[in-house]
Amino acid sequence: MKHKGLFLFLLSVFTFLKTEAQCAMCRAVLESEETQSAAKGVNDGIMYLMAIPYILVAGIGFIIYWKFFRAKTTKD
Repeated sequence: MKHKGLFLFLLSVFTFLKTEAQCAMCRAVLESEETQSAAKGVNDGIMYLMAIPYILVAGIGFIIYWKFFRAKTTKD
């Protein structure tokens, strides 16, 4: 079971690195540009904005877990 969780985590990390997150309208407008530098910048910005909520939720979850685990060990 532990190996399955590790495999799913690694799979999600590597899948996340290869995704492109542009809406249909942004893609249509940015594909007409020849250098594609603006499209890459917009795509990087979207990925950055998408990652922040997940990082915050993971951090809050870790803090809650840490407080619960720490309180449980100090009572013993």
